[in-house]
Amino acid sequence: MFEGSYSGDNSRIETSARLECGICWWVYDPAKGDPLTYVPSGTPFSALPEQWRCPNCDAPKHKFMVL
Repeated sequence: MFEGSYSGDNSRIETSARLECGICWWVYDPAKGDPLTYVPSGTPFSALPEQWRCPNCDAPKHKFMVL
């Protein structure tokens, strides 16, 4: 496991943590949510639906790293 990896274990992610896509570097910020997929602001990464994917490159959640 590398630094920043959460290995798909949502319990390792703080609710305020920002995560970056390891493919395209798009950052998910829970304070902003994801307006492209109708995720409201205040939604932690761990609460995103399993089918949620990077809105920029379509990478799955496990490709994200904690900043």
